This record gives sequence, structure tokens and C-alpha cells, in this order.
Amino acid sequence: MTMLNKDMTLCISLSARPSNNGTRFHNFLYEELGLNWIYKAFAPTDLGQAIAGVRGLGIRGCAVSMPYKEDVIALVDRMDPSATAIDSVNTIVNDDGVLTAYNTDYSAIAQLIERNLLDPSVSVLLRGSGGMAKATAAAFRDAGFSRVTIAARNEQRGRGLADLYGFDWTADADAVTADIIVNITPLGMAGGADEHTVSFSEAHIAAASVVFDVVALPAETPLIAAGRAAGKTLITGAEVATLQALEQFVLYTGIRPTPEQVAAAEEFMRAQ
Repeated sequence: MTMLNKDMTLCISLSARPSNNGTRFHNFLYEELGLNWIYKAFAPTDLGQAIAGVRGLGIRGCAVSMPYKEDVIALVDRMDPSATAIDSVNTIVNDDGVLTAYNTDYSAIAQLIERNLLDPSVSVLLRGSGGMAKATAAAFRDAGFSRVTIAARNEQRGRGLADLYGFDWTADADAVTADIIVNITPLGMAGGADEHTVSFSEAHIAAASVVFDVVALPAETPLIAAGRAAGKTLITGAEVATLQALEQFVLYTGIRPTPEQVAAAEEFMRAQ
């Protein structure tokens, strides 16, 4: 077992509801590759102080989860094009006190759209309007999808996101069904008041061919469980978590693990 020591490099994650997904994924690969690194998840009580700590303590990397993906923009020094393009951050890299923000959520969603051979001619309903929703909407837009509706009760955020990518907006998710439904809200996330809530209705699930939930904890969210029971094609938040965490690992360490190492880390992550 790796013992803590003064030369160890620290990476962290910041989330309102931390999980062990990133912790297990990154620490497994550190051990596998013989790196003197460690990764720890945090739930910050003050985001500004947390980011100041990243800078002041020399923390190498910081993953950013809901609901902080947009709030951290004002706290970093540089924005990589991956984050600038969608005004959303999920990764911060610290180079000698200079904090650069990236977004690896976009690439993860794009890879899953391609991997699952999703048809760009079909309709899509995205529920959510936060930073992760921006990455998801951009990935669908760039994959050629045009029949996309953003469902969000907040008109300013929902309509703004829809207009940004040339999509439709609705305040009432129940008013629209689609071939692909995607939950990009905390509904169904473990540890919250809505952890048992299915983010889409039975009618939505029945009408869809693909059920996609970006929530990674638990891997079997209420929506994924309902989609599985209905025999739908499933894309899980755990898959998103693996792909985006891999790109974070590369940004932090400069090392790209082999596919076999990534598969082993993913298996270890899911075994918790």
C-alpha cells in the first residue's frame, strides 16, 4: 500500500455530492503506474477558498462537478478552448500556481454518441441547463443532431442554452417525448433528496429508444433501472465518468494508460 509522504502529488475533486468514482479510478492508476500521487474527493463549503487552496497548496489537479462547473470560471487564470467553447469547466490543472481550466465532459459525451452509433436524424430531449448540459448539448450539436429540445424550468437558462445551439426549449418536460432522452440534472443522484426520483416519466421512457443518464452515482440510477426494465439501449453516467476521468488523468500526469489499464481501473471503480 502506498504510504503518504511529503513528496506525494495531490489531486482532488470538488462536488456538492462527492462520490468515490474518481477517487478509485485515479488512485488505481497511480498504483498501477507506480506514481507517487494521491487523489481525494471534497465537498467544499466555500468554493473560492477551495480554489485558493488548490493554488496555494500546489495541488496539481482539480476535478469540478455539479454545481460548480460555471462558478469556477471566475476563479481560474486561463481557459482552454475546450472550456471556453461551452463556458463550463470540469478540470483545473495547476502549473506552478497558474490555474488552467479544461472541459473533458464534452469529449466523453461525444465519444459515447459515436460509440453507440446514435442516429443524428432522430429527436433528442435533454433535461437540464447547467454546465454539464452545455457540454452535452454541444456534443449532440457537433455530432449533427438538430431535432433537440432543452427541458428546463428556468426560462432564462433553458432558452439561453437552446438558443446557443439552435435547439428548442420547453419549461414542461412532460410536453415532449423523443427517441433519445438524456438526464443532465441531479435527479436520481445518491445522497440527495431526489435520489429515488426517476428523472423522466414512464411515457418518456416508453417512447424512447435510448435512455441516457449522466448521473454517475449510483451507476444504476432510477432512470437507468427503468430504462433497463423497459428494454431500452442504455448509456450510463458511469461510462461518462470513466471517459472524462481518463482525459483528466492524462492532463494531470502527462501519461496515457493502456486500454487494459483503463479497463481495470473502470472495473475497480464500479466494484465499490
